[in-house]
Amino acid sequence: MRHRSVAELMTPTVVTVQRATPFKEIARLLKEFDITAVPVVDGAGRPLGVVSEADLLRRRSGNGATTAEQLMTSPAITACPEWSVVRAARVMQRHQVKRLPVIGVDGRVIGVLSRSDLIQLFLRHDHAIQVEILEDVLSRTLGISPSAITVDVDDGLVTLSGTVPRPELLPIVVRLCQSVDGVVDVDNRLTVAESA
Repeated sequence: MRHRSVAELMTPTVVTVQRATPFKEIARLLKEFDITAVPVVDGAGRPLGVVSEADLLRRRSGNGATTAEQLMTSPAITACPEWSVVRAARVMQRHQVKRLPVIGVDGRVIGVLSRSDLIQLFLRHDHAIQVEILEDVLSRTLGISPSAITVDVDDGLVTLSGTVPRPELLPIVVRLCQSVDGVVDVDNRLTVAESA
């Protein structure tokens, strides 16, 4: 069982700006590329901060900033390509940001992961979720026969019914199912086998 990585979901083409990029050029880039923010990078392509639509709107309200360096939110909150999307989502939530520049081993920006990229996970087909739970979670990871548990998936809601061989497996099965990409919630109707 494996979570998808940031590298699998990020947008690999990145629009960046330099410290001295003027306000109007940043606004033009956001509109032209239909994006909501741009990383500000140094001469080597390493992130210094991010300028978002909100930063531009703050400037309009009279803070006098005219360049990317003056407008940006700094330091840039970044992600690594090998991170799981779960880790990236937690970082976004903790720092209350909508996107993360993705940094390669050399420290340069190689992509951007946005909240809209993460939403793709919840568009995963129910059948793919069901197969992963039956084959990866139950069979391979826990050694539970898929015939012992019925897994129904409807719009990402997983309903588990049937029996587990030992009581301590109940919370483990639920937790592992909740961690499968695309699962919105788990309705646990499992019981413990009488012979347990």
